[in-house]
Amino acid sequence: MDAAEVAVISGKGGTGKTTIAAAFASIAGDTVLADCDVDAPDLHILFQPSLIEETTFSGSKVAVIDKDMCTECGLCAEKCRFGAAKPPAIDHIACEGCGVCELVCPEEAIRMVDRVSGHVYNSTTRAGPMAHARLMAGEGNSGKLVTEVRKLAAAIAERDGLSKVLIDGSPGVGCPVIATVTGIKLGVIVTEPTLSGIHDMERVVQLLDKFRVEPLVIVNKFDLNLENTDRIEDYCKKRGIHLLGKIPFDPVMTASMVERQTLPEYAPEHKITSLLREMWDKILQNLSSK
Repeated sequence: MDAAEVAVISGKGGTGKTTIAAAFASIAGDTVLADCDVDAPDLHILFQPSLIEETTFSGSKVAVIDKDMCTECGLCAEKCRFGAAKPPAIDHIACEGCGVCELVCPEEAIRMVDRVSGHVYNSTTRAGPMAHARLMAGEGNSGKLVTEVRKLAAAIAERDGLSKVLIDGSPGVGCPVIATVTGIKLGVIVTEPTLSGIHDMERVVQLLDKFRVEPLVIVNKFDLNLENTDRIEDYCKKRGIHLLGKIPFDPVMTASMVERQTLPEYAPEHKITSLLREMWDKILQNLSSK
């Protein structure tokens, strides 16, 4: 049986998505943790994973010139829109991997080779196994790298007989988020009571609707603007979206991160820890009904 995937996502950065995902990971058990925020991963800061295996990720191509075959005719430089072709060499930073230089080279001295775009990590943490990755600076195709992380997490779950994969997704609604939510069971949206938070939450709900993924909503720091929190609750009621809970603003969240601990580890008896446990129980109930 395939492991059920639950993604914690948000329409914008800074809502507390990763903090809440890490707290759920500490509570969950029987779960693989997957950090799919490959452009700016930070779950490793809290969990300090021990690396088991590292593999390279090639998400694009780069041109290479065979200097022995190159006659320096300059045709590749003439056709390169990015100024990368400088025969008998290629500027690998400027090269976009379009392949035009290979196509026009009369001596067939240019070939496209895989470019190392990032790394995928299979690790273990105090909360259980973890699949994560890092996209190298300036590289694209983060959606492909997210897919590799999810594949690894699913393989670990199958190997270890674990029933769930808990994903920390990227903020926004772009390619890496689409790669994160495709085919998952539940999308837990963490929002905040600001105008931008509400707007971006609505965009994520629309995205999940397109992929037929049930949304659940958590309002973080809800007491900073009760009027906007009411707007979020009204929106959820009108759309038939389950509001998992509301988390108050509390400096204990920052204090736990300074100690590189999740809140359930740092303050197991705190009221917010109890709230998080209740929310995770609701997520499990929702999964069991599917």
